[in-house]
Amino acid sequence: MLNTVLFDSQLCDPLRRQQLYDGRLFVFSPRASTLALCDFARQMIESAFDRRDPRSAQYSMPVEEFVSICAPLKPNFIHHPTTLELIKDVIRDLGCGVDDTYIDVPRLRMVTHGGYLTSGVGYAHHPHRDTWYSAPMCQLNWWLPIYDFSSESSMAFHSNYWTKPVSNGSEEFNYYKYNAVGRKEASKHITSDTRKQPGPREPMDLDHQFRIICPPGGIILFAGAQMHSTVPNTSGLTRFSIDFRTVDLVDLNNGLGAPNVDTYSEGTSLRDFRRARDDKWLAFENRYCRRRLRPLESCAACTGA
Repeated sequence: MLNTVLFDSQLCDPLRRQQLYDGRLFVFSPRASTLALCDFARQMIESAFDRRDPRSAQYSMPVEEFVSICAPLKPNFIHHPTTLELIKDVIRDLGCGVDDTYIDVPRLRMVTHGGYLTSGVGYAHHPHRDTWYSAPMCQLNWWLPIYDFSSESSMAFHSNYWTKPVSNGSEEFNYYKYNAVGRKEASKHITSDTRKQPGPREPMDLDHQFRIICPPGGIILFAGAQMHSTVPNTSGLTRFSIDFRTVDLVDLNNGLGAPNVDTYSEGTSLRDFRRARDDKWLAFENRYCRRRLRPLESCAACTGA
């Protein structure tokens, strides 16, 4: 079970990764590299919303107009070449090796107040592990707020489920099919979200939770296997944040990572990761088991051991 949150830790990256695989979280104060990333995102957001404050814009426009602004804003940020370069600066700043660290496509998130938008581009995540969505067990999640936020608009971590399985439907989730259809249709889902995604299929003890609040440009770093959820936003303001994911090639090749207690999804998000040094895609197709997300030679399901 998670029992420690480390603030501004000086641990080297390999030791930090092992701590993360053991269920601990790391929080880092804002620094030049993270502030530059958040400043860039803020400029794009405020330009898209023109003269309106993005955090309170929901009060002056119908939800359809809000979606029409955010739908192109998200991919514009994701695919802007400056975004990836700034993210590389962040992971270098935190001691990650650029030869072995691979970076997933970044995300720009917006969580509106009071259920104004909880679907599609503003999807409010139920309790989940990223591994349910075909993430590798060695995936690490980096989360940064772009503006000040409060506990009433934060994430919740449910540490009591670190080693406790939950029936979740991940066995019906295929990453490749979802990417081909579900992700592309996000902007079509405004009042409800009918995309088939893994989620709890049994009651959960969500009162056992904790929330971390950090300033804009701070980092919350946690394993993709952590159970976490979006807190229903009652803060009065829309929360904007950035998140991206990394995997380390050494850990991937050695089958290292968080324990897999309830993930059975098909496909893998590994095809979306690029090497920090030169943007080379991770060549995994013939070397990794897509079902178990482990090297083929160490996967009993594939070798028949």
